[in-house]
Formats: sequence, structure tokens, C-alpha cells
Amino acid sequence: MPEDKSLSEVHSSVSVPAKRGFLRRLLAFSGPAYLVSVGYMDPGNWATDIAAGSRYGYSLVWVLLMSNAMAVLLQSLSARLGLVSGRDLAQACRDRYPAPVNFALWVLCEAAIAACDLAEVLGSAIGLQLLFGIPLLYGVLVTALDTFLILFLHQAGIRKMEAFILVMVATIGGCFLVEIVISRPDLQGIARGLIPALPDADALYFAIGILGATVMPHNLYLHSSLVQSRKVVKTAQGIRQSLKFNLIDSVFALNMAFFINAAILVMAAAVFHRAGMFDVAEIQDAHRLLAPLVGSTLAPALFAIALICSGQSSTITGTLAGQIVMEGFVNIRLRPWVRRLVTRAVAIVPAVATILWVGEDATGRLLILSQVILSLQLSFAVIPLIHMVSDKGLMGAFAIRAWVKGLAWATAGIIAALNVKLVIGEMGGWLGKGGSAGLAARAAALPAAVAVGLLLLFVLVEPWLFRKGFRRRPANVHGDAEPEIAEPSRPFRKIAAALDFGPTDADVLSRAAALAASARCPLLLLHVVESASARALGVEAGDAESQEDLERLKRYAVALGKYDVVVETELGFGSPVRVIPEIIRRHGAELLVVGAHGHKGFSDWLYGSTIDELRHRLNISVLVVGREGTS
Repeated sequence: MPEDKSLSEVHSSVSVPAKRGFLRRLLAFSGPAYLVSVGYMDPGNWATDIAAGSRYGYSLVWVLLMSNAMAVLLQSLSARLGLVSGRDLAQACRDRYPAPVNFALWVLCEAAIAACDLAEVLGSAIGLQLLFGIPLLYGVLVTALDTFLILFLHQAGIRKMEAFILVMVATIGGCFLVEIVISRPDLQGIARGLIPALPDADALYFAIGILGATVMPHNLYLHSSLVQSRKVVKTAQGIRQSLKFNLIDSVFALNMAFFINAAILVMAAAVFHRAGMFDVAEIQDAHRLLAPLVGSTLAPALFAIALICSGQSSTITGTLAGQIVMEGFVNIRLRPWVRRLVTRAVAIVPAVATILWVGEDATGRLLILSQVILSLQLSFAVIPLIHMVSDKGLMGAFAIRAWVKGLAWATAGIIAALNVKLVIGEMGGWLGKGGSAGLAARAAALPAAVAVGLLLLFVLVEPWLFRKGFRRRPANVHGDAEPEIAEPSRPFRKIAAALDFGPTDADVLSRAAALAASARCPLLLLHVVESASARALGVEAGDAESQEDLERLKRYAVALGKYDVVVETELGFGSPVRVIPEIIRRHGAELLVVGAHGHKGFSDWLYGSTIDELRHRLNISVLVVGREGTS
């Protein structure tokens, strides 16, 4: 198994019934996509949907439909990566890219999460202001209290968290269903809006904004981790069925997000565009104008309730995504409440500063800025994802097919082109400013743009330039000089055997004992306890499992002593790929004997990943023993 599990506190915590009916199994898999879907309806989307609906009516509904189709494709690829490889997208990047690249990707992703959290803070604060009349500044400060909500749900378990999110999503959907009925939209106009068309040149900007606000980069990291909360049978059939159920989950959840986004746009078109108000872009303005235009005081109240639910549900998934990318990219682990406070502080500080210095009217521009930052990050998540799910070395038989790869790269191309255009347009405005503000923008934006562009180029060409290219031109690894013939190697001073108390232990003990007897050297028997208490407390765990494992090692030592083999034992605690090398170095062992897991094909790759990591971490020989001999 990999050294670290994604979201280890909920990893494989949800059981899946093996022989129950289709619906029961589907319900067991349902949940991760709903957590992901709230990122597609966060308050940052509201401003773009309202602005597009008021300006162009129903004409840009097709952009939402296209964005939703892209989201379903990308999220299904993300789920595939997590289910098949057992690694989330951030961990897979850490396995693949050099440390400086991973650090840069982490920084960009943290910026995107902070930007998304900024939109959630402002959205919740605006909702509180609209519903209860709380000043926006106080509303922003009140949002810091949702840290306790996060901690409560975190302790309750992943299924309780999924149920809470589902209630939030259903509430938002119910509110906008009533809004649609009250606003009485033109159904024929909606149907015409599904036909791709751009009414004028400015419509492209709004289309880009909708796309940038809809497809969220951190959701790709999040989904690849959340699907691992299900206890999936790691067989070809088990994984194939898991992929099918997760695809169904994604389609249902993301189509619900599409309905909510479309409802916001349709409501804006039916209320504001029809009334000749083409420039309604602020959430506060939309709320203020709803009652007089619709003729009902219920509409603005439902609007505010949905906005609060949107902000609260999105902030939960943003916290999870932050934990995933921090642990995945740079292997930094923080307590959930510390991580939440850090993320929330990064969002609250610019929101409070903007309100104090510029005023509440600037919150709309701050929301737009958050979407620009999200757009900038998107390609850095999409391109590595496509590379990885296309890699047969990583995915085996579950690598995506050529037609899926074609759709994925077309999606990535559209996203990259549109978002680059959006970012260039925004940067052009910053660079065109005069005075010290323009000078500071030019000094900061241009070098940053060059650095980000080079990073994107590396991520794009890495599989071909740095992998296939090098294999086509093999290095002269043997050098030019002939080596001197070395004398035969001396016997080993100590041999170690790593036991997992599985079916290969007998073969490992037999082979290791024979080698130790032949070399007349001690044999070290070691086992690593991986329980939660062992990982947290180490040698001080003292739980029943540790005691039983130690007694088992001692029984093996007594049994081998009958054959004149000198045996030492040691029990390790934590992650095998980290603990085993430490034990080996401390004892000075010169050979490690480990057991293969008896699987072939994909399963052998999956279960053999521990052995591969051990080989990289050790500078001694590793002998892998299978159930029918040595491999």
C-alpha cells in the first residue's frame, strides 16, 4: 500500500454491500459527487450567472450545459484515478513530478482554494445581510464560526457530512424551484438558449466567466480522494463496478448543480432582462429588485436562504480540498481545526480589508477576482489528471480509451484557451493602470505570468519530453571504462525478513532462514503495526494488536531456533515504507527478504507499490519471495 492514505481518517470507512441489490449498492457509493457538486454552485457562480442572465436573457444557457458536460467528464476521470491507483490527484503529482514543481503546484492550488473560500465568505456574509440585516463586515466575521460546524461534521464521519451536504443542496434546489415558478420564465426562450450562439462580442467574456466559475480546480483533487472512502474490493470486477456506480453518482449530482446554476441564470433572465434591467451583476442588487419585479416577498427570502446554504456547504468541501492538497503535494499534516483557521483567515483578511477601505460596493469586484484566480489554476489540475488517467503504467487496464482521451484533451484545450483569454483580459486592465499602481502591477504580474506559463508548459510536455524522449535515447549507464573484476562478495552480516502476517510468511521465513544459516549470520524478524493508535502513539500504543503481533514474532523466533538460526525480533509502528528502512539502518542489515502478495497483472502492481517504494528508500538488496518461489 502507499505510504500515506488520502483523508486517512475516513479512508475505506464506508462498507459496500457485496451481494445486495443495485439500488443498495448505488446508495452506498452515492455521496462523494454531492460533496463535489457544491463547488459548482458556490456564491462565486451566482454573480456570473446573474450578470449573464440579466444581460443576455436565456442566450447563454448552452454555456452552462457545456460546462456541466465538461465537469461530468473531468470529475469521472478524477474518480477513476482515485479508485484505480489508490492515490488522489495531489499524491499522484507528488509521485510523478520533481519537488520544486510540486511546491509550485501546491502554492497555485492553495491560492485557488483561498480564492474559492473568499467567495464563500462573501456569499455567506451577503446572505446574512440580506436575510437578517447584519452589516456585511460583521457577517464576514461571523463566518469564522463555521469552523466549529466543520469540526463537528468532521468528527461525525464522512456519511454524516455527505448527508448534511445533500440537505444543503436539496434546500438550494428547492428554493430555486420555487423561484422559477414565481418568475414564470419563457420555456421556448430557454430551449433556444440551448443552441450555441454568442449575441455579441462581449458575450464571450460572460461565457468565459461562466466556465471559469463552474469548473472548479480543487474539486478534481477532492473527488479523487473522496471516492477512496468506500471499501472497494480491489479486483478487476470490483473496480469496474465501482467506476460504474461513481459515474452514475457524478451524473446525478452534477446535473443537480447544473439545474441550480441554470435556475439562477433563468431567474435573472425572466426577472431582470425581461424588465429591461441589463446591468444587474451584484448579488445584493438582484435580491433588492426581486420583490418589486416579481411581486412576492417570498422570492428574496428564498434567494438569501439559498445563498447562505451555498456558502456553508461550499466551505466544507473547500476545507477538505485544502487538507488533501497540503498532505498530497508536500506531505504537511495539520489538525483539521488548524487547517480550517488558516484557510478561513486567508479569506477573511482580504474581505475585511476591502470592506473597510473601499466599501461594501467592492465585494462584487472581489468575487470576480476570486473567479479569475480559479481560472488561472484550472489547467494545472486538468492537464496532469489527463496525463495520469492515460498512463497505462499507472492505470493498467483501466487507462482511458482513445476516444475518451480525445474528449478530455478537447475539454482541456477549450478550458485553457478561454481561461487564458480571461486572465489576459484582466491582466491587461491591471497593466494599463497609471502611476504607482500600474508600475507595481507590471513589476509583479509579468514575471508571475512568465513563471506560470513555464510551469504549465512543463506539466504539458512532461510525459513526452521527460519520459518517452529519454527512453528513446538511453544513456550510457555503464560508462566507457571496463570495471576491475571484483572478488566474490563476503557473506551477509545480518539478514532481515519483513513479515505482514499474510499467506507468504512461510515462504519468507523459509528463504530468509536458509540464507541466514548459509551465511552464519543473525536473522532479524520485523513487523510493522499499522493501526490508528500505532500511527498516532508509536511504541506507546500498547494495544491488543501490538501485543499479539509481538508474541507472534517471538513464536517464530523460537521455532527457527530449533534449526540453529540466531533470531532477533523488532516491532515497528506506523507506515511500513517509512519504518522498515529505519529499522534496517539501525540494525545494519544487508539484505531484506519480503513477500510478494501473490497477485498478477493490475493487482500485483497495486499491492506491490510498497516493495517499489522500499527499493527506492533502501541502499541494500531486496529479495521478493512469492508463494511459489522467488520473484
